Amino acid sequence: MSRKSFRGKLTDGEQELIRLGTNQGLIGYKVKKFAIIPALPTTGGAKEATVQVFTTERDTVSTTTATINFDDPTLLAVATWVGSDNPIYTQHQQVIFDHVKFNQDIYITHTNTDGAAEMNYYLELEKVKLDLGEATVATLKDMRGNYTNQDP
Repeated sequence: MSRKSFRGKLTDGEQELIRLGTNQGLIGYKVKKFAIIPALPTTGGAKEATVQVFTTERDTVSTTTATINFDDPTLLAVATWVGSDNPIYTQHQQVIFDHVKFNQDIYITHTNTDGAAEMNYYLELEKVKLDLGEATVATLKDMRGNYTNQDP
């Protein structure tokens, strides 16, 4: 199937909704690419940012502590950025969970533990057709936030 991409800019502590849900839920998605970069990559002091993608909305998004929990079944992807004013030390790391199929809205959060710099993100999703049984299971998992490893 095709791919769908999203991009945007998040402030520290911000959460953004990406609307994906359909009436019948027969279209699913898998994360194929996720990348972040600061709005001002070589100025503005040191940067320590964490951007995460979830299947459920967060109650709050911290602006002081970034917690990454791989045991959280609603976590789809995470990217971290650590850098300084000197571009020699800039480092970008990312982890992608592309084995999970989902068919509902997702949420992107940003926590910057070293200041309040804005972060740009790029998210690419692969569309996958779901049969009625897969759509029902994906919808129920999205509603409950209950994921287990699925075949790619």
